[in-house]
Amino acid sequence: MTNADLKSFVTRIENLLEEKKAITTDIAEVFKSAKSAGFDPKVMRALIKKRAQDAADLAEFQALLETYESAVG
Repeated sequence: MTNADLKSFVTRIENLLEEKKAITTDIAEVFKSAKSAGFDPKVMRALIKKRAQDAADLAEFQALLETYESAVG
């Protein structure tokens, strides 16, 4: 590995971090627009998280949640 390789990796990471910052800002603006339209951003985040989960993982989570809920009443 050379200094040029290291510099290349660092530059790529810096560029990606800048892109990530821009995307984060864009996402925040979309949530702000959705909130202005009457949607609840917390619920939207939960929905997005749920949709991103694997179906088997989600089913397992739901089963555990129901078990815990019935245990505590």
